[in-house]
Order: sequence, then C-alpha cells, then structure tokens
Amino acid sequence: MHIAINAHLLAHTRSFRRAGISHYVEQVLLQLAQIDRANHYSVYTTRGLDQRALGLPDNFRVIPSRFPTINPRVRIPWEQFLAPLLLRRSGADLFHGVHSVVPLTCPVPSVVTVHDLAFIRFPGTFRAYNRLYLDLATRLSVRRAARILVVSEHTRREVIGLLGVDPEQVVVTPNAVRAHFRPPDPAVLEAFRARRGLPERFVLYVGTLEPRKNLTTLLEAYARVAQRLAAPLLVGGGKGWLYDAVFQRLEALGLREQVRFVGYLEEEELPLWYAAATVFVFPSIYEGFGMPPLEAMACGTPVVASNTSSLPEVVGDAGLTVSPYDPEALAEAIIRVLDDAELRQELRERGLRQARAFSWRMTAERTLAAYEAAARSG
Repeated sequence: MHIAINAHLLAHTRSFRRAGISHYVEQVLLQLAQIDRANHYSVYTTRGLDQRALGLPDNFRVIPSRFPTINPRVRIPWEQFLAPLLLRRSGADLFHGVHSVVPLTCPVPSVVTVHDLAFIRFPGTFRAYNRLYLDLATRLSVRRAARILVVSEHTRREVIGLLGVDPEQVVVTPNAVRAHFRPPDPAVLEAFRARRGLPERFVLYVGTLEPRKNLTTLLEAYARVAQRLAAPLLVGGGKGWLYDAVFQRLEALGLREQVRFVGYLEEEELPLWYAAATVFVFPSIYEGFGMPPLEAMACGTPVVASNTSSLPEVVGDAGLTVSPYDPEALAEAIIRVLDDAELRQELRERGLRQARAFSWRMTAERTLAAYEAAARSG
C-alpha cells in the first residue's frame, strides 16, 4: 500500500508551531518507520524539511514543498487544490490528513486526525478566517474519511456528538511523551538551575499564549498565591494569537516583578524546566489532549490542571484538578502543593506511573490498523 501523509504542520523552526500537532506528526512518523517496512509512504512537508532532516527509512519518501506551507494561508490552497493532483500523479492508495482536513475532492480513501473541536466549542478564541475554514473543512472531511483518528476519549465523544459521525469509524490514538521527558540527573538539574538563575522554588506554566490557555485566570490565581508565599511564576511558551489581554492583566494586577515570561523553551531543555519547577500549573479551558501536564508528570513534577475537557483523562488521579473558571480554587490548589512536601512526593510518584500509561508505539500501531481498515473500506 502507498500511503500519503500531509505533514506540512511538522515544524522545524523555533516558534509556537513547534508544539502539539508538530510533535504528534513527528512521533507517528518515527514510530511507523519502526513498525512498518511493508508499505510505502509519501510524506509531504513544508519548505526546507527534507528526507535528511527526518531520518526516515527507504520506504518513506519525504517531499518538501517549494512554499512555506506551515503558514495556513499557503497550506489551505495546497490541501484543497494541489494535494488531489499530487495524489493522482503519485499513485497513492490512501491519504492521511493529520489536522482535521482532507481534500474535498480527495481521489483515494482517506484517514483524518481530529485533535480537538475548539473552533466549534470556543469560536471566539480563533481568528475568524481560521475558524471558518476549520469548521467547514472538518465537517466535510469527517464525512468523507473512511476512518477518523482522535487523540482522546473526550475528543471521540465530541466528534461523534457534534459532528454526527458513525462511532465505528472513530479510533482513539492518544498522544504520549517523547523519550527525553524523564527525571534528569540531579547534577545536571542543579547545573541548569544555576545557568538559568532559577529560584529555589517556583510555579511553572508551559504552553502557547492564546486565549483558551486561560492565562488571565492563572494570573488572577497567582496574585492570591503571591500574597501568601514567595514562589515566582514562570511562563514558558511562544506567542500564538490574541494574547494582549494577558499582558494587560499582568499590569492591572501589579505582578510584573513576580511573573517572568521566559518565551519559547528549547526542546533539549524543556524536561529540565519541568523538573526544576515546584509545581506545574495548566489552567486551560479546553484541550483535545493536553501534552504539557503529561510531560511534567513524566519529569516527576506535581501538576495542577483544569478539570475540563480531556485533562482529567490525561492527568487521572496523579494531579490536582480544579475548575479553570475559579481563580480562588486554582490558587488554593497551587498553595496546597507548594506547602505540602508529602503531597508533592505522592503526586510525583503517581505522575510517573500515569505518564507510562501512554505510548507512541501504541498510537502508531492503532494508526497503521486504521490505514488498513480504511483501505479495505475504500
């Protein structure tokens, strides 16, 4: 079988786009490369990301675009107009759209991955043109796809309920953590603390700066924490969109001295940031999966997260979960972890176990099975 994969969201630049979906695409490709030498793959990527950069075996052919298709204004025409032509020309048997979309005139059976339905549930957190395209294209794509992959049980329920698709077509292929997310060597961690000038204890958030990450509520909660305990808040992550309200709230609360925005965190150092933190907090109002809490747990860091969408599924009983709309409850949970060494140790042990329950290999195995089922149904 010849499988074509739209991997244009696989990023190799230092930006917010090198985040959840990019990591999903990368890990699925790497794991498929380990378990599948029988099928042939054409992997379509953005400009500059070639075969050498990905290091895939001979049955994978990486085809970079001549254009910066990681930009949605460039990628959308590729998805809808150029992809069908390329599929016909290449002789592909199956197409996988890794982010909610397959071509409306796709000439072969297709599989589509839906990471979340935030553009339906929280339309105000998206730019209008992004939301309108995602809404229309996703609704049409899931109706045409032979199999629909989702990253959590929560997203599966939403895809079935909100998009009205056959439950038998929806397959859960959860995310997982990459191998370098683990408790670091203590000496390496101490050297990192010294190099970065990190305080003895601090609260950490990691994620894109965008509305549904709920950073304004985090700042309101942290203002309460700062009145009682000396533990700075460090905010890591690239700027996404509609983030001005975050900095306005920072000024209004007078937190400029206690909150440090550290920007995009390099992949190699991210596990050290997690491990150095006293508590990791993730107050997002909606997630299709929620990778940062799982990464933090894999590094041995206690987690406080929202009790909405997929996050209870990801965190399980290994972290404290509270309403993302209640800054008082969020503050109390953070203070509880900061104040209680025994609780921190218990959450650390539970978190390490919880993180091991997720596996990229299992995700790739389920994805390959979905390819085979989709090809048979076509």
